[in-house]
Amino acid sequence: MRLVVKKDYNEAARWTADYIVEKINKHTGPGPFRLGLPTGSSPLGVYRELVAMHRAKKVSFADVVTFNMDEYLGLPADHPQSYHRFMWDNFFSHVDIRKENVHILDGMARDPEAECEAYDREASEGGFDLFLGGVGQNGHLAFNEPGSSPRSRTRVITLTADTRTVNARFFEGDADKVPEKALSVGMGTVLDAKEVLIIITGYNKARALKAAVEGGICQMWPISFLQTHPKGIIVCDGEAVEELTVGTLRHFRGIEGISP
Repeated sequence: MRLVVKKDYNEAARWTADYIVEKINKHTGPGPFRLGLPTGSSPLGVYRELVAMHRAKKVSFADVVTFNMDEYLGLPADHPQSYHRFMWDNFFSHVDIRKENVHILDGMARDPEAECEAYDREASEGGFDLFLGGVGQNGHLAFNEPGSSPRSRTRVITLTADTRTVNARFFEGDADKVPEKALSVGMGTVLDAKEVLIIITGYNKARALKAAVEGGICQMWPISFLQTHPKGIIVCDGEAVEELTVGTLRHFRGIEGISP
């Protein structure tokens, strides 16, 4: 695992965007660059940086294929809090990505299980060059809540009370308005990617970062499964490292060539 510690959220977002752009620009195929993407607060700064770099003609998304991690079950694509709306408002509408290259789970699918199976099959057939993700306070990745299997695939998930409470800020502060279920890629789907890049920032994510880096591999902290990936990267800020030991920070700073 690689741990990259930046001063603050903005620096972490900038580093992450630079890394993604470098990978896209160096991609030689075969086929398009395949990128997994998250929603939520964590990637917003990354998307702003990517849009700015596109406008500066430093990167094109014309030959990039994307698959989003998740979507709320029961929300139509045009709902203000759907992840379809989030992605188009914050990223896709501002770059040159082709609409047919964008893949997002359908929260209004008549048969959610069949939707998940088809989505996972299409995602897995081409694989991922890079999967970008954020993490919840309870260690969930996508909507893989505590207790998820490391081999899980795209499926319907019942959201925990903790997750619904945290996400209530997007639903007028009312957790009861947050859908009870979601469609989500599985941990196995994510871990199949050639590289997995997770951004973890803020004091409220410190326990999740500690579990990811210093804890054992545990289903109650799905983010800990990243320890098993050959090219897992975590980008974090100075607030998120509050729970890490001095020795751990010294180790990873040394690897990155940074003085303790």
